[in-house]
Amino acid sequence: MAPATPEDVAERARGLLGRVLHGHGVAVRITEVEAYGGVDDPASHAFTRTPRSDIMYGPPWRLYVYRSYGMHFCANIVTGPTDRAAAVLVRAGEVVEGVETARARRLGVKDPALARGPGNLARTLGITLDDLGTDLHADEGVRLGPPPDGAPPITAGPRVGVSKAADVPWRFWVTGDPTVSAYRRSPRAPAQG
Repeated sequence: MAPATPEDVAERARGLLGRVLHGHGVAVRITEVEAYGGVDDPASHAFTRTPRSDIMYGPPWRLYVYRSYGMHFCANIVTGPTDRAAAVLVRAGEVVEGVETARARRLGVKDPALARGPGNLARTLGITLDDLGTDLHADEGVRLGPPPDGAPPITAGPRVGVSKAADVPWRFWVTGDPTVSAYRRSPRAPAQG
């Protein structure tokens, strides 16, 4: 099988924008994502295969969940191909179902910020390590809805907080959407060239 090209990885990530990710009693319309090219991308967890990243080498449309900074969960959608281990981090979204449950999980947070940022998004959806490996094409539980009828306007830029391949423009978001997170460059990333 030919390796995934940068265009393939970016196309799969852009294709998730506007889709609805259903969690535990809450659904979020995806407004921001980051693509990770797996074995070809030094910023990807799959660049070096480990027990944690092993799920990324499995079939696509599975949920890859991991802890960030030891306390937050992050939700990624494995997009494949299997031997390339590409995945997309879901960074932000708009709560479209279960807003009262989302508010209870994120007390005191204004609605546009309920699922802004990958840790907040997973918390709003109730996603934990128990959801690792979930088939997102399932009819119940954590699942991914169909593509929207029309593609939203999309903006691209560098990924947030990565120190390697920091200038690769694989962060995609719905242009002008108030739920999108702020860009923060990693202090460990080399200076922009």
